[in-house]
Amino acid sequence: MKIIQIISIVALITLMQGCAEEHKEKAPNIIFFLADDLGWADVGYNGSQFYETPNIDKLAIEGMVFNNAYATHPRCVPSRYSIITGKYPARAQMPGPGEGKLNVRPGDEGKLKADEQTIASALKEAGYATLFAGKWHLATSGTMPQDVGFDVNIAGGHAGSPISYFYPYNEGKQKGKKAPIEGLEDGKEGQYLTDHLTDKTIDWLKQQHKYQPDQPFFAFVSHYAVHEPLHGKPEHVEKFKNKLSSMTYTGKPFIEEGTGTTKMHQDDPEYAALIYSMDENLGRLLNTVNEMGEADNTIVIFFSDNGGLSNKGYNPRRVATSNHPLRAGKGHLYEGGVREPMIVSWPGVTLGGSMNNTVVTGTDFFPSILEMAGANLLPAAHKDGVSFVQSITGNEQMNSDRAIYWHSPVSRPHATGDINCSAIRKGQYKLIDFYDIDKVELYDLSKDIGEQHDVSDEQPDVRQELSKQLDKWRHDVNAYMK
Repeated sequence: MKIIQIISIVALITLMQGCAEEHKEKAPNIIFFLADDLGWADVGYNGSQFYETPNIDKLAIEGMVFNNAYATHPRCVPSRYSIITGKYPARAQMPGPGEGKLNVRPGDEGKLKADEQTIASALKEAGYATLFAGKWHLATSGTMPQDVGFDVNIAGGHAGSPISYFYPYNEGKQKGKKAPIEGLEDGKEGQYLTDHLTDKTIDWLKQQHKYQPDQPFFAFVSHYAVHEPLHGKPEHVEKFKNKLSSMTYTGKPFIEEGTGTTKMHQDDPEYAALIYSMDENLGRLLNTVNEMGEADNTIVIFFSDNGGLSNKGYNPRRVATSNHPLRAGKGHLYEGGVREPMIVSWPGVTLGGSMNNTVVTGTDFFPSILEMAGANLLPAAHKDGVSFVQSITGNEQMNSDRAIYWHSPVSRPHATGDINCSAIRKGQYKLIDFYDIDKVELYDLSKDIGEQHDVSDEQPDVRQELSKQLDKWRHDVNAYMK
């Protein structure tokens, strides 16, 4: 009898241990979906009438929209540096003294250093499988995704954009003018780049789910879209050409407002097609996660690296979009250049259709994602980042008195019409310091999101306080002053 009882107790303990292991929750999967050059006004949920983004809009309905989300720089490389490292690009003098010089290979100056702690390496240490797919643009060698914590790198190299969105992408008649997009050599003639990257990402997700179903994954999906060239699929271009014929616009198509020439209408079918394909592939990715049975345990973050390309300088060029009602666009520190569409969908945590007014910038993803994953924060690494998780779980604005900063010391007046400047936002006020011409502008974003009314003379105390704080920050981070 005692033997039977002992056997029964052992069996019960074993059963309980098995149940505990079976119900042990794994850390959440995380997909960080980064668009390139997608403007705040380029998505349906922010009011675009011409572009169509049904999957992004659906994600906004199911998740939480951040209304005050910013890139740390109005151009690709510095902005992406912040997301990966949790630091302001000014700390790395990015962009810096090597920009545009013939004796410095583009990307070498201020590139991601080998000793940097990255979000990928931190999550890998926390037990995550890590994938990078798409545009990297942070190094020429030595610090590619696979060197800084990503288990797998698909197409991430020095290339900042394709020559063509149709395979073979950066080869053909213009070979040599763009860095190669490596890892997509299995493409077929004419295969669309956005589709190809998604195909590869889906293959990795399925393999990960099949062979390591208990291991959480972090997938950083960094599309080249919607960066120029403006190459859409023919069927999508035709769709938007037809739609354009029924559109009515008022006002001038271009204006001059001290920021180069600014496009005021969203009316380019090729750009609309680029956006549509990017959105379509977000939908494919989310459908795959759902089919894998992982949707309820997968956090999705949607973001863009800088504002839409809406401005041109004195060199003639085709510009893609309008960021109206925001001012200016890519290259500028006005809202059109740095305010971004941002959505967080965290099953069981975010309330569908909710709005979050917390001010968030690109440095904040590193600590926020670590907190979401239940991993240890690394303040020495992501020293400029502040987790926004509390604002999600508490459903309230946080850090309302926090200042965020921008520094853009390598202007491109010929390309996008911008000039050297720095900026600070604190609370409702944003100050822009055009230090080369000794000019300061101050805007109250709570009343003037379009930055049309400079209140620097009406609010001299605010202007003085923010100017001092910006000066101190530039000194503290050793910002490059051209």
